[in-house]
Amino acid sequence: MRGWMEIGDLRLMAGKHLLIVESGDLIADAVRLALEQAGAVIVGPASSVEIGLALFDITRVDAAILDIRIEGETVFALAERLQDAGIPFVFAISHADTDIPAGYGGYRLSESPAALAQIAKALFAAHENGS
Repeated sequence: MRGWMEIGDLRLMAGKHLLIVESGDLIADAVRLALEQAGAVIVGPASSVEIGLALFDITRVDAAILDIRIEGETVFALAERLQDAGIPFVFAISHADTDIPAGYGGYRLSESPAALAQIAKALFAAHENGS
């Protein structure tokens, strides 16, 4: 039964515009494909914070998955813009020792469909329930 709930959670992404900001090696093609198969519209991926900010300014973004460090720069400026706009996001962190300042969430992304379902819940479940 648990598997069905996870698939249902992935459906929370259907039709959502998901901004991905990453250095190109954190979120594998298989993960992007799974997100698209769940119905997400991928915005990006942006390979720098500057490109991520530009995409945020010119296109619809319902949520974001952010690599915490790109080209030696952290994504906190973009995270603050998303937070100010009330847009949910998660950090895709690849190292356990990554420091995330208080006030931000975080998520260690894997290619597991169960992990993607957890991301879907983190990004969209509260909004689906009217929270």
